[in-house]
Amino acid sequence: MKFLHTSDWHVGKTLKGRNRLDEQRAVLGEIVRIARDERFDAILVAGDLYETSAPSAAAQELVVRALMALRETGAEVIAIAGNHDHAATFEAYRPLLRAAGIQLTGDPRPVHDGGVVSFDARSTGERVNVAVLPFLSQRYAVRAAELLAGTPADNVGQYDQRVRDILEHLKTGFTPGAVNLVMAHLTVTGGTMGGGERAAQSIFEYHVPATAFGADPHYVALGHLHRRQSLPAACPVHYSGSPFAVDFGEQDNTSVVLSVEVSPTTPAKITDIPLTAGRKLRTVHGTVAELTGRAEEFGDDYLRVYIREATRAGLREEIQEALPNALEIRIDPEFAAPVTTSGGDRAVADRSPGELFAAYCAERTVEDKRVQALFARLHDEETSGV
Repeated sequence: MKFLHTSDWHVGKTLKGRNRLDEQRAVLGEIVRIARDERFDAILVAGDLYETSAPSAAAQELVVRALMALRETGAEVIAIAGNHDHAATFEAYRPLLRAAGIQLTGDPRPVHDGGVVSFDARSTGERVNVAVLPFLSQRYAVRAAELLAGTPADNVGQYDQRVRDILEHLKTGFTPGAVNLVMAHLTVTGGTMGGGERAAQSIFEYHVPATAFGADPHYVALGHLHRRQSLPAACPVHYSGSPFAVDFGEQDNTSVVLSVEVSPTTPAKITDIPLTAGRKLRTVHGTVAELTGRAEEFGDDYLRVYIREATRAGLREEIQEALPNALEIRIDPEFAAPVTTSGGDRAVADRSPGELFAAYCAERTVEDKRVQALFARLHDEETSGV
């Protein structure tokens, strides 16, 4: 059987105030065209369909229409919530989308109640079992381990052990002679950040070793890290990455979806299918004259501009007039006047909440790493939408 693996759509994501919904519509349209051409048996969407837990009506309409268009190709469509999504809302819409033939899961579920989605591949008739594990926050991992794996809260280990327990439970839904898959939204130890992930939900205790999946799955379809990559494990473990560059930190990433062919008795064959609909992001350096002279070269790319001359009145306006797609304009550090802040020479706007808190602790000689871990956990709980 053959399926498509995609993740981290982040529909509704803006960049420096620029609405990117038309671009996201084009990217999802490209994925739908690929699905029509390739005639997949299933489409797996491994979380972070939205950028925020409270997406706009326009963002919700785009995602729902994309899921329905994928279903209209004849493929089974299975999607899970990521850390940017609102799990409870996914669960609320679950019955409605199921009536449309789309399996949407917001919370981890037991095997017998949606934790494993089973179907027969239309191309081969082979039985397929997909164990689905949406994103788990720290506080919900304990509850989920109790509900699904029967692990008493006082005996539950660290985050990775809780995830292991849940995966072991989900794999009880695998059957001999079938194609058995896992789809999850999480960080695997050793994975490379793409550049636009929510750091507090990707570091500290949130790592899960690739060994957690065991050797049973024919393929593990992951979401959360935005860079396309595979991880060494006893079975194929892959991130598809985001289908477009979410932020300037991802400007060098290659945007793809993955086509996976596998049978109960043959190894998975993975093919990267490039995506070209997303706008390119580019960081450029130069004087105003140099950059203005290169305007045609930049085309429609979104730009992060570093000006290689001292600041002066009207400089920003000159760049914006010459380069309308310049979303971020800065003075190159070599030409910038020294800036003194309580946390060092990096501007506050450039630092993540975790970095700012770490600087705050350093100023007050607080060296206990548990304090920063607690900050990350509290920040997670306030921003995860769970």
